[in-house]
Amino acid sequence: MSSYDTVVIGAGLGGLTAAFESARHGLSTLLFEQHNLPGGYATSFVRGRFEFETSLHELPDMRSQKDTVDITDYLIDDAGLDIEFVPIPEAYRVILTEENMDVAVPFGINNFIETVAEEVPGSRKTITDYMNLCREINEGFKYLGENRENINYRRFFREHGNFIRTSARTMAEVANAVGLTEKIKNVIYPYWCYLGVPESRLSFSIWASMLYAYISSGAAVPKLRSHEISAAFINKIEEAGGTVQFNTEVKKILVKGNSIFGVETEDGTTIRAGSIISNASPTLVFNSLIYPAEAVPAQALRNIRTRKHGLSLVVVYLGLNADRDQLGLNEYSYFIAPHMRTDELYESLYDINTEEVMQASICLNTANPECSPPGTTILSITAGFRPEAWENVSEKEYFHAKERIAERLINQFQKATGTDIKNHIEEIEIAAPETFARYTGTYNGVVYGYEAEPWDSIIPRALSVDRENYINGLEFCGGFSYRAHGYGSAILSGKDAFERSLKHSNGKGATR
Repeated sequence: MSSYDTVVIGAGLGGLTAAFESARHGLSTLLFEQHNLPGGYATSFVRGRFEFETSLHELPDMRSQKDTVDITDYLIDDAGLDIEFVPIPEAYRVILTEENMDVAVPFGINNFIETVAEEVPGSRKTITDYMNLCREINEGFKYLGENRENINYRRFFREHGNFIRTSARTMAEVANAVGLTEKIKNVIYPYWCYLGVPESRLSFSIWASMLYAYISSGAAVPKLRSHEISAAFINKIEEAGGTVQFNTEVKKILVKGNSIFGVETEDGTTIRAGSIISNASPTLVFNSLIYPAEAVPAQALRNIRTRKHGLSLVVVYLGLNADRDQLGLNEYSYFIAPHMRTDELYESLYDINTEEVMQASICLNTANPECSPPGTTILSITAGFRPEAWENVSEKEYFHAKERIAERLINQFQKATGTDIKNHIEEIEIAAPETFARYTGTYNGVVYGYEAEPWDSIIPRALSVDRENYINGLEFCGGFSYRAHGYGSAILSGKDAFERSLKHSNGKGATR
């Protein structure tokens, strides 16, 4: 029987990072991936003469290739990945059709405040105070991340008091306390759809940290799509002596007593493991992979049944036979909705026939002019839907349902921006929950992990992560882990999962 210090299940971004960290720390490492490519959602695909980015809109915390912060700093300077990033020119353009509002929002805190103040006269002090509060939350998270093994709580409470005061509050509660008007929200709230929880239930801490990270430091995308990140990780894992096995599905996580023993693959091969890090969700692991099934602690099942799965998506990938100047696509990122009442928008996601949809769309050529052949454009249109919205869609109706949603989204984009998209479509591909479920194996095609409400946000998850170590030697990473979903969160979750596995094993793996 082969033995490894670390076995990682799934080559999503969290799994790739965990495997990389394990290998570069000198542990024998085996990474299993059920597909023939790494990355999970961090990948690309080709249709005709277009290579489409599957899911990434942008990574925050990057001003330039040499001026990196947080996640991009980890990728380039710490991990040393060979990735070329290209900057995003603006934060976003938000178009609200019922409000007759169309605003281009720039990066940079001062520029952001000026834009809001110009759009909403008399709002300068309110939005300045709000962004200062977001900065405090962001700095609080940074302090916890940098000092998690040696936190000076007296200093933390003294210097980050607002972090503590708002940690159990929703986005709506803080907005009301600060005095955000609906008109201010119209301008600053578009990023909420990246988190997929309405303001009445969304943890303010997560929202504030994300908003500040994007606006303060700018954003970027890999020049060769997000697959460039995944491929760079594979190279680093193998350079460090790790092993990557594609086209191999793990069918069982073997448990003896209350500790992991190893894994069994679909062909019956058994691998002994000192520790296992799963990029597959706790929902999948505890319901389907633990063997024997009775080894799953009752509390683990209660935990996953208590949490609420997040959104899935519909993405319309368009290869257009005209350049972006001809089409009039001047921005990179577009948020288009009838209004910005997030609770109403969220409720509409339970109905695939809704007209009240919010889309987040990107024109890749605006950031990366070389992403498609000369005289062409890549545009992708994304809208979230609750998995329950698809429950009554039959197999026969599934493809028609996808096409109807795609047509509504394209029409919405055209009407809002005044562009002609339909007459220039050369390639079109539509991804829906079934697509994501088939490709990644996630429950109901969920892309957004577990919803980040205040009771289940990053802070309470981080405080309880050790208590939720239900089976010795088993750790989780990826979008369903304590850091919640998103590219940056998934990557850093892999680093955290490896560090926890190393601490719990005291550096002793299966081969040591």
